Formats: sequence, C-alpha cells, structure tokens
Amino acid sequence: MIDVNLLQHLESYLTENRRKRFNEVLPQRTKHFTVATEDVYQLHNTSAVIRSCDVFGIQEVNIIEEQNTKRIDREIAMGAQKWVDLNRYHSVKECISDLKSKGYQIVATTPHTNDCELHDFDVTKKSCFFFGRETEGLSEDVIEAADSYLKIPMVGFTESLNISVSAAIILQHVTTKLRQTNLNWQLTKDEILEKKLDWISKTIKSYDEIVARFYDE
Repeated sequence: MIDVNLLQHLESYLTENRRKRFNEVLPQRTKHFTVATEDVYQLHNTSAVIRSCDVFGIQEVNIIEEQNTKRIDREIAMGAQKWVDLNRYHSVKECISDLKSKGYQIVATTPHTNDCELHDFDVTKKSCFFFGRETEGLSEDVIEAADSYLKIPMVGFTESLNISVSAAIILQHVTTKLRQTNLNWQLTKDEILEKKLDWISKTIKSYDEIVARFYDE
C-alpha cells in the first residue's frame, strides 16, 4: 500500500513541469500489451525496442538472455529504461511460463502458415509480442508455444525488417487500435501510484534521506 501523504510530500520536490509530465504519461501506460526480446545480439536493437515501448505507452519489457547477456545501452535507450520496467529471464521457457501465468497470449512476430496480418490482429486479447535474433529469428521454443503468429504486410523486394523497426510499427498500430476500444487497458489506480513513486525515486536526488526525514518528523 502506497503512503499517499509521503507521495504528496515527495511530489513537492519535483518541478512543476515534471509533475505535469508524470500526470500526463501515467494514464496512457498499459500492461495489456508487453514485448519480449529473445537473445537479441545487437545491443542497440534491444535499446531501441525499449525506447519504442516507452513512446507507445508499454510499461513492461521482457528480455530473454539465454545466450547473450549485455547491459542495456543507456545512450541509445535515451533514458527510457528509467520509465519502463524490465523483466529479465535466463531462458525462453521461464519467460513464456511467467507470461502465460499472467494471462498473456504469446504472439510470435514471424511469417507462419497460420499467421495474421497486422491490420487483422485482435487487440482485445492481452498479448506479449516476441521478437527474435537478428539473423535466426525466433527459436522453436517460441514458435511451438505461440498462440498467434503476426506479420507486417510487405510489398517490396526486402522480406524482413530490423527488429526495432518491426517493434515500432507493431506497437504503434496495436496501441492506437487499443485506445479506440472500450477495454480497461490502463494501469489500475494502485499501479499508477506505485509507478509514480518509483519514477520519483529515480528523479529526486537524496531520495532515501528525504523519506527518512519525513518519517522522523
């Protein structure tokens, strides 16, 4: 349970612009959709996906590091990792199991016999979009576990897109359609308060000291 009095006290340390920005961004955040990257080798690709998630209001990103374990490139993510929650997994199966326990359908972003084109995708279902390695694509573990297969229609000679570009196109489309529905896609009131406190803790210098003084008084 969030201490609302503490939260109000901490907000007084924010600039007016930052307070306003938090209040504008938080109602647009969602956990209805999430993204998973599977052993992406090029660090800038994962960082760019995280940035796209922030831009389109996706609150959580799932990073599978079964083979490639690297620190997120802060420069390319441009600070987005402060505002987006990163869930890290050591195996594909662990990630899929956790996501399914949270009610997500697994969406493999890859051409498949039973694939669905982006404009036909059903946004009402709680979904996690999986993006694979730059060269090999998604693993068989993801393909076999997938509940849905999604592709971006292409009409040129090139048959594939960079994963960060694919993620941006897909997220822009599905979040736009989601906001046109009557679904309860936003964070809950408690989640909004928790996230605001989290963001404040990453914004204010001497956060721990300020909290300690608040309770001492």
